Amino acid sequence: MSIFLNGSSKIIVQGMTGSEGRKHTQRMLDSGSAVVGGVTPGKGGQSVEFSGSTLPVFDSVSDAMSETDADTTVVFVPPRFAKAAIVEAIDAGIGLAVVITEGIPVHDSAWVWAHACASGNRTQIVGPNCPGVISPGQANAGIIPANITGPGRIGLVSKSGTLTYQMMYELRDIGFSTAVGIGGDPIIGTTHIDCLQAFSDDPDTAAVVMIGEIGGDAEERAADYIRANIDKPVVGYVAGFTAPEGKTMGHAGAIVSGSAGTAAAKKEALEAAGVHVGRTPSETAELMREIMKSVG
Repeated sequence: MSIFLNGSSKIIVQGMTGSEGRKHTQRMLDSGSAVVGGVTPGKGGQSVEFSGSTLPVFDSVSDAMSETDADTTVVFVPPRFAKAAIVEAIDAGIGLAVVITEGIPVHDSAWVWAHACASGNRTQIVGPNCPGVISPGQANAGIIPANITGPGRIGLVSKSGTLTYQMMYELRDIGFSTAVGIGGDPIIGTTHIDCLQAFSDDPDTAAVVMIGEIGGDAEERAADYIRANIDKPVVGYVAGFTAPEGKTMGHAGAIVSGSAGTAAAKKEALEAAGVHVGRTPSETAELMREIMKSVG
């Protein structure tokens, strides 16, 4: 089992004809994902050659869905065009939209999210500014390296792409059901809470690693949700214990103001909810390793 993405998922790539889209489409194909086509307005009817396959290009997401039965799109579209691309995916009613694009204006992200809600939340949006979703051994939608881990019973939800990769690698001998990089922008689609509930509902996920970072209150809200709703073991890590006050650190949403949003405050909230929190990624991995000895 897995969440959001599985071996039956059919993936299209918005921006497949661009350099990044082309490169990562090849990587997704190499990992065994069922990539069935791409979308670039004005290039419908063309095709792109990849190692071992030729994929069609469509003018729109709706065209791609009607021809391929695609249920997942990965967005590799420049920031100025990303709003229109995501709205197109929402209007087409695709089930999952993984938005890799970095640097989308916050106003555009807010508009897209409001549009998704007004459309009945038919489309699960992951991102923007995220590494994607991978269910090892089944499918990979995004830029997460597929060869750093294997299938297993740990679920992972993370704001940070690089920490996603590190945690997957450190626990590679145990493996993952699904890893979801939700992105670190101030406004994102899928949240820690969304993933925690999905992992809780997945019978083949035994425990969850949750990676957060300074800024905002997403981790505190997740802690409240865990306390009230999640029975499976959760291990946490919060990046930014040494971050200076008032300075943005990496992600646009990673900024501390006074005592709000600090790593220490988030760690305290999570531990109060029964979450084991490591002070380093490696310590966090060891905490999960101990838990998996008891849950199997």
